[in-house]
Amino acid sequence: MDPKHISIADYSYTLPAGSIAHYPLTERDASKLLVYRQGNISEDIYRHIVEYLPSRSLLVFNNTKVVEARILFRKPTGGQIELFCLEPPVEYGGVAAAMAQTGKVRWKCLIGGASKWKPGQVLHKAIQTSTPAGSTFAVDLEARYIDKQDDAFLIELSWQPSDLSFSELLHQAGLIPLPPYIRRAAESSDAERYQTIYAQYDGSVAAPTAGLHFTDNIFQTLSAKNILQTFVTLHVGAGTFLPVKTPTLSDHTMHVEWIAVTTDTIRLLLESLSNPIIPVGTTSARTIESLYWLGVKTMSDPALSPEDLVVHQWDAYEPVLPAATAAAALTALLEWMQHRQFARIITRTQLLITPGYQWRIAKGLITNFHQPESTLLLLIASLVGEDWKKIYEYALSHDFRFLSYGDGSLLLPALMPPPSTEIPA
Repeated sequence: MDPKHISIADYSYTLPAGSIAHYPLTERDASKLLVYRQGNISEDIYRHIVEYLPSRSLLVFNNTKVVEARILFRKPTGGQIELFCLEPPVEYGGVAAAMAQTGKVRWKCLIGGASKWKPGQVLHKAIQTSTPAGSTFAVDLEARYIDKQDDAFLIELSWQPSDLSFSELLHQAGLIPLPPYIRRAAESSDAERYQTIYAQYDGSVAAPTAGLHFTDNIFQTLSAKNILQTFVTLHVGAGTFLPVKTPTLSDHTMHVEWIAVTTDTIRLLLESLSNPIIPVGTTSARTIESLYWLGVKTMSDPALSPEDLVVHQWDAYEPVLPAATAAAALTALLEWMQHRQFARIITRTQLLITPGYQWRIAKGLITNFHQPESTLLLLIASLVGEDWKKIYEYALSHDFRFLSYGDGSLLLPALMPPPSTEIPA
């Protein structure tokens, strides 16, 4: 079946309001873990996940960091306007470069109360903040409405002191953007709990939630049993968690997100292709699968410019690109990067993973439970087939907690080595 003709109504289920987790558990690794292995389902808690991972697995984590993307302004008349900072324009060349801008930056935003804000009108916000040493200083922030775009507004933000980076400015002026289905205001504890313990690079407006369950203790158990780990970066956009609003996928526009991956990680993936490579989260999965398609494009055109080396929504389903093994594609991408002396590839992906997709690198997945009629649920169905229904029915009937602060699953659909029992000498 052509993926463009998939009916999103076939990927729906009833999610009771009581199954949505509005708060995290006190202990990250106490969350329930559903284990799906070749059609069979069992359950445990995340603290014991190493007991279910195949020998010689490589886990791939997304080390993006959630930024305080919500900024509240008060108009002189008293009305409130909220900016939700989504992503920078393409011309900055990536989220990291845009986050490092000082004094002024342009950003694509959603606006709460947009009808009250006219083009050219400037909003002001004054913040009193303090340094780690305890001294206080004032931050003055201005927002200027520049343009209305198809899916967002282009806003120019400027601030004093101008030596603050935009990342630092958000830490001072913004609020953590909890997903809309968590029907409560963000609390101080969310600044720590809606963040993985390995978060490193500012840029996401939503957490890579599968990683929220991982603790230092779990990482120690992984290392003790020779489970390898590596990190990629995908800056999660607001579109990740939105339900599909069109009857079929042909009319759905997949969101675009920035990724960054080092040559060391690509080499490790290449070396691990004969072993189980298991991404932690759908964002990590989309990132490593996107690497395959980037590699195929460099095989087709080794002179392709960095600006043109991006992954589009339907690249995986169009007969334009040549077939290639995962090893050949990753090798070609490494050669393309080495020719340009790139230690890290920074680009954009719009890859849609849906039933009909042929997985190239990932052999399993660690993930939370997702909303009905979402591209994330389609990704799950592409991995486990119609068993997604069995998995979700089990989770609902066994009191698993759903969505960002909820429980999760380890999905191992293929024949793999048994769980690791190797203890290093």
